Amino acid sequence: MSALNQTLYGALVMGCFAVGLFLLRFWSTTRDRLFAMFAFAFWLLGLNWLGLAVLDTTQEQRTAFYALRAAAFVVILVAIVDKNRHARRVRPRPPTARRSGGRWRLHVASRRREQAGRPT
Repeated sequence: MSALNQTLYGALVMGCFAVGLFLLRFWSTTRDRLFAMFAFAFWLLGLNWLGLAVLDTTQEQRTAFYALRAAAFVVILVAIVDKNRHARRVRPRPPTARRSGGRWRLHVASRRREQAGRPT
C-alpha cells in the first residue's frame, strides 16, 4: 500500500474519531440519544478505516470491513428512526395558532384581546 493511501486512511480515522468526540460533547450537554448513536456510528467508521489502513488485506478479506461499515450506517438509520418516534411521543402539543391580519397569533392571546375590547 502506498504512503499516500496510508496518509489518507490516517486522516479518515482521525476525522471519524474527532467527529465522534464532537458529537459526544453534544450528547453530554443535551443527553439526546441521537448524538450518542451518531458518535458510535462514526467510531465504527473510524475502526473500519483503521482496519483497512493497518491490515493490508486482499479483496476477499475486506468483507468484514464492509460489514462494519454497514453496521455503522444501520446505527445511523436506527438513531434517526428512534429520534422521530421519540419526538412524536414526548413532544407536547403546541398551542393552536391562526393567521389574522398577516400575522400568526395564538388563540389565547387573541381571546384576551377580544375580552379586553380590543380588535384582533
